[in-house]
Parts: sequence; C-alpha cells; structure tokens
Amino acid sequence: MQPVGLRRDPAPSRWQYRWHRLWLTPIFRKFLRVGLPAFVLAFVVGLFLASADRRAALVAQYETLRQAIQDRPEFMVSEAVVIGASPELAEAIRAGLGLTFPVSSFALEPDRLRQQIEAMAPVERAELRLRPSGSLDIRVTERVPVVVWRHRDGLSLLDRRGVEAGQIELRPARADLPLIVGEGAEAHVEEALALFAAAAPISDRLRGLVRMGERRWDIVLDRDQRILLPEDDPVAALERVIVLDQARDLLSRDVAVVDLRSAQRPTLRLGGDAMMEYRRVRGWTNGG
Repeated sequence: MQPVGLRRDPAPSRWQYRWHRLWLTPIFRKFLRVGLPAFVLAFVVGLFLASADRRAALVAQYETLRQAIQDRPEFMVSEAVVIGASPELAEAIRAGLGLTFPVSSFALEPDRLRQQIEAMAPVERAELRLRPSGSLDIRVTERVPVVVWRHRDGLSLLDRRGVEAGQIELRPARADLPLIVGEGAEAHVEEALALFAAAAPISDRLRGLVRMGERRWDIVLDRDQRILLPEDDPVAALERVIVLDQARDLLSRDVAVVDLRSAQRPTLRLGGDAMMEYRRVRGWTNGG
C-alpha cells in the first residue's frame, strides 16, 4: 500500500522506456506489422503442405475447380468456320487442326493454330477469332498462283514472291498459267512475269521460260525455237526481238536460235533446212 502523502513517479520504467524507443524504430515497426505476420502465415502454410496427402488433395481440388470452369457452356467452342478459302482448302484446314468439337476455348492455342495453318502451302496469312456464339472464325488469305514451276520433284504453283502455293500432277491442270523451268527459277518470278508480259505479241507460240545456270533465261517457242536472253536487262532484249519479228518476220523464218547473250554480237542459228540451203547456195557460189 502506497504511503499517504507520497506521489507516484510519472517517469516510465526502464523496460517501458526501452520498448518505447524500440517501437520508434521504423525497421522494428515494419517487422511487427509485416514480417512477423508473414512469417507466421508461411510457417502455417508450410506446416500444412508438409503432408503429401494434403498436397495431393489440394491439387485435386484445384484441377476439379479449373475443369469445372473450363467446361462451362459459355467457354465451349462448337465449330470452326473458315472464311476466304476454297471449299477444298477449308476442308483441309479443318482436318489439319486436329480438333474434336466441342472443345473448351481454354484448351485452344491460337498462335500455334495460326502457325499451323500458315504452314500450309496455299495459305499466305491466317487470322483466328473466337466468337461469343461459340465458333472459331479462321479468316484465310490464299496465295494466288501466277506461274507453274517445273523442277526435279514435279510441278509446283508459285505466287509472285516465289512462294509455293500448291502442287499439281499434270501441266494441263493449270494450263492457264505460264510455265517456268529450272533450278533457281522460283527466285525470279517477278522477272519471269515481266518477260511473259513483253512476249504478249508471240504468246500463242510461247511454251515457257527456262532458267539457265541460275543466271539467265531462255525463251522456248514452238517449232523448237529458242531466244537466249542476257543476264542484264532481258526484258529490253526481248522487246528488240519482238520489234524485229514484227518488222521482218524473224521468228517465222527457219531460225533455231536467236542468241542475245552478247549485246555487241547478237547471232542467229539457222534451222536444219535453212542451213542445208545456205550450204547449197554457198557451194554453188564457190563452184561458179
């Protein structure tokens, strides 16, 4: 019992003073407010997950919940709709996707599917979109073949950039497209198209272009005639031959080869009958 007449000392005790000073330390306050609760929580979680049975049960509950959400009707895709492709290509795309409908939208990998579709030869570009109605819309831009390329492995259709747009078994299947032949021809489709355009006046006789040594072109006409073009500026060289043919009927004569590989020395190689006649006339002239 406190003696009468004595007042209580208002000063804090030593421990109260130390605790107050410690509480004023920012690191200590942060430890008590954040660090200690986090440590206790981590300790409890670690203690709970220490049991393999509890971990397995937790994973099973998660998988069940995830599957239940993914299989909800609003997340299911019921069909794939291919837009902008021919019926044959659309069917090939649907078959190539390897999807069994209905399928959850969470199970789809749009980037992988797009790359898989664009890997098909006739497809230039593909865009995929999931519709709220439950359909997977695949908008396709088909490659437009402009030439038929004959190579050692068969016949391929090429677009303007020289990318394969499909294959055919027989040339008559795409008789509407011009023909290029030879190794390396696929890398010069634009130049080949310019040559075909310049050869329009003799298109009825044109059989195709042959890439020679991966350096230059030969134009093959009917009657086994050839126009040998130079490496540089072959279109201008062909145009000169067209002008000469229109003025002098050059290609209507018995000429086997028109050699323009050298701009300084263009030469003609006569056909068999013309050569025999030339030799006969020359022999008669020399004998006379």
